[in-house]
Amino acid sequence: MEQNRKLTTVEYDAHCNLKDDPALTDVKGYQKLIRKLLYLTLTRHDIGYTVQTLSQFMQTPKKSHLEEAHRLVRYFKNEPGLGIFMSANGDMTLRAYCDADWTSCPNSKKSVTCYLVKFGKSLISWKSKKQSTVERSSAESE
Repeated sequence: MEQNRKLTTVEYDAHCNLKDDPALTDVKGYQKLIRKLLYLTLTRHDIGYTVQTLSQFMQTPKKSHLEEAHRLVRYFKNEPGLGIFMSANGDMTLRAYCDADWTSCPNSKKSVTCYLVKFGKSLISWKSKKQSTVERSSAESE
């Protein structure tokens, strides 16, 4: 996904009077493409965040959402050999990392938490999830 790009919903655009990104007329085509990309995340962990973000707009996708999905398909076409790589060298240490992006979703103001697990130098699991509640820092509430 393009760095620092925030994808928004149709409702958000209507509220902000943004008219430069129309809703798609072919919703089924977008949904079919996202379902295929979701299947690919089983072996291509590097696309997990982008697919998770694009799958949030399955009901009313816009032109920008489809453009990002096509960008991801072009990425696959240019990098066909990428996938899960298990290194034969290195240590046999299991490491896990976690991070959160506070209020990263402009539509719901919810945080996205993600984690990844590595075995030696190899990435074996990765997931990102939007939190179910809106969080505010203590500095904002005071």
